[in-house]
Amino acid sequence: MLVGALLAASVVVTTGVAFRVQRTGSLDTTNLVWNLFLAWIPFVVALVLYDGARHGASRNRLLALGFVWLLFLPNAPYIVTDAKWLDEYRTGALWYDTLLVGAAAAVGLVLGFVSLYLIQIVTSKRLGSVGGWTVAVSALVLSGLGVYLGRFQRWNSWELFTEPGKIVRGLAAAAIDPLAHARPLALSAFFALTLCVGYALFTVVFRSQLERIHDR
Repeated sequence: MLVGALLAASVVVTTGVAFRVQRTGSLDTTNLVWNLFLAWIPFVVALVLYDGARHGASRNRLLALGFVWLLFLPNAPYIVTDAKWLDEYRTGALWYDTLLVGAAAAVGLVLGFVSLYLIQIVTSKRLGSVGGWTVAVSALVLSGLGVYLGRFQRWNSWELFTEPGKIVRGLAAAAIDPLAHARPLALSAFFALTLCVGYALFTVVFRSQLERIHDR
């Protein structure tokens, strides 16, 4: 049911974008569809990892899936930052564009949080509750770093494989001279903190629904 609801919400957002393109002839919001697709990747990988753990997959396989999941996780909350483009859209109604971005961001956050919960279940069974929460918080902090790389340095997740040297140099530059990158780093830290608070609230508000996944 959860997967169906998320798929339906994604279809609604995609249809809304298509309607805007048809009415305005502008491709302004089409990036939402691509970003939403990327947000689905960590969710699908987490499902595969969760089912693999339940069926006795090898440790190496689970670690490999965990790495891929972590690599793509920042794409889920990243959609929130698309709100920065609202002031630059010139062809549509502001209320409609705000609704589109807000809906896409909400779906992305839910995809990310549910995928994180699945990973937390797996790690908690192996490392205990404290270990599970440590992994969850660490992943959210790294997602804040991922937002920095994506929004401010304009890197994509897969470029860790295709352009690793440039990414390392970009991170090194920020580490060596953080004052020169103070604003984006501060925003990324704030974003990471917001994600941690948001995830904690998510697990409290939707506790009963999440426990159904746990008992599945």
